Amino acid sequence: MAKINVRVYGILLDSRQRLLVSDEFIRGGYFTKLPGGGLEFGEGTRDCLKREFMEETGLSVNIGDHIYTTDYYQPSAFHPGDQIISIYYYVHATEPMQLETKDRPFDFAPHQVADPQGESEVFRWILWEQVHEDIMTLPIDKIVVRKVLEQHSVA
Repeated sequence: MAKINVRVYGILLDSRQRLLVSDEFIRGGYFTKLPGGGLEFGEGTRDCLKREFMEETGLSVNIGDHIYTTDYYQPSAFHPGDQIISIYYYVHATEPMQLETKDRPFDFAPHQVADPQGESEVFRWILWEQVHEDIMTLPIDKIVVRKVLEQHSVA
């Protein structure tokens, strides 16, 4: 039976104007995406994103302005036949960021990618002037990065 999966993601820039991305190994594939995850039953979208940031990064965040909600049919990359609806917000850290990050894409330890059915995640900062939609793997993330870049070039 097909399902609709609601996902919530955030754009977090640090004081040095770097974008936080998540490099992930999922079921044998490598993905660069924005931090966030799945909405749980009984949860609002902003609360979901706060929870996901705390679970994934250990960061306490405030959720800012809404950026984009998927407005077209997007099939799931992991569950064919399911539909993904993604909601994006700006995110602001509420405390100094103490987060372990990598300098290179997909800089996993060998044990993190040893199981082809396993999942691993590392974080990386990208200088804002080096951000472009092609750094993202997932199609909706590409749209959001393009929209944010367009907004910043007008501002």
